[in-house]
Amino acid sequence: MYYITKKMEISGAHRLALTYDSKCTELHGHNWEITVYCKSETLDENGMVYDFKHIKDKIHGYLDHSVLNDRLPFNPTAENLAKWVVDQIPCCYKAKVQESEGNIAIYCED
Repeated sequence: MYYITKKMEISGAHRLALTYDSKCTELHGHNWEITVYCKSETLDENGMVYDFKHIKDKIHGYLDHSVLNDRLPFNPTAENLAKWVVDQIPCCYKAKVQESEGNIAIYCED
């Protein structure tokens, strides 16, 4: 099995829809650190699991310097964002989303 990871920093803002009072319901920003984990039993015709640039284009290129609420069709929590990342890359099985120091969400397909 071949494994690759791609780590990116994304500057983005969001506001959360919550059922309780929180400052996070106001628009605020983070320098998100997103790590994408991919695997494959075989390599493609280029000798790759998946091109790192294609991962960057799909994730960083779409989200960087945006209001995540305007880009994504769900409440942009770190948990939901991690799931969305996994869904964007065909061979991705896990994503780690750090929205700030010490606040990390991980989504992993079984």
